Amino acid sequence: MRRLTFSLGIAAAFVLASYAGCRLQQWRQAEEEKRLRKMHTLRGTVERHPDFHSDILGEDRRVWVYLPPMYEREPERRFPVLYMHDGQNVFDGATAFLAGKEWEADESAERLIEEGRIEPLIIVAVDNGGAERTNEYTPTQDRRGEGGQVERYARMLVDELKPWIDKRYRTRPGRESTGIAGSSLGGLASLWIGLTHPDVFGRIAAVSTSAGRDGGQIIRFVEALPEKPATRIWTDIGTEERYGAVKYARLLRDALVKKGWKEGVDLAYVEAEGASHNETAWARRMPAILEFLFPPRPEAEEDVVQADG
Repeated sequence: MRRLTFSLGIAAAFVLASYAGCRLQQWRQAEEEKRLRKMHTLRGTVERHPDFHSDILGEDRRVWVYLPPMYEREPERRFPVLYMHDGQNVFDGATAFLAGKEWEADESAERLIEEGRIEPLIIVAVDNGGAERTNEYTPTQDRRGEGGQVERYARMLVDELKPWIDKRYRTRPGRESTGIAGSSLGGLASLWIGLTHPDVFGRIAAVSTSAGRDGGQIIRFVEALPEKPATRIWTDIGTEERYGAVKYARLLRDALVKKGWKEGVDLAYVEAEGASHNETAWARRMPAILEFLFPPRPEAEEDVVQADG
């Protein structure tokens, strides 16, 4: 009996110690998140517009705008624009879904521009809609009835946000100077929006695209395109992403190639070895994405603001 009582006591002490250790770990994680939420990581000039109003969405959205270093130094110059989804995660670790984990788009752009490895550009990032993210970033509904409102979100970008940006900033508004980028469902949205609005977007980055959603609907969509637009496309996947991700990524690449895109010319396909499905992995690929979408170019007449506005 004493032995049993002693054993039970040891077991109880072990359980209590484990519980206490778990609570301590949770406390440390919570404190670390608090610390990271106070550490803003913006680099260069990033303007924030917390209350951009969309009549189409029926609400306000925060919009972030990164401006290249020469934006103020060269007041006669115009710049291409890259529109990105999940704006909370693009520039600032303090606002990212996972505290401290962001795309580092501002850091990458600053460095590559200064090194002359990319064309100076403006990056516009739009916060996602929270609970509406799946609806807004997907073209079809799943079995649970979620999704299928990407065209509504696209109309906000095309009919409301882009005209507002073009009016407020010195952009080159043509499709050949306008890109769209996102990851996961945001990659799905980027590909669908870019290919259904080829008159607006001439460059697409579909990162870790959820190509397997709805049985590969985006692949069937590419296969059914009536013609190939003159659009530059980056698409990729990490080899450590969820089951089946690489298979669908390759099927998407194959569909694009069959439609007429050429790898190394107007299509880049990357399988990132050992990469998972998160902002840290996407931040590592961001420099290569920018270099492919916005390679250096000689200044042209369209880069200069005309005297008549």
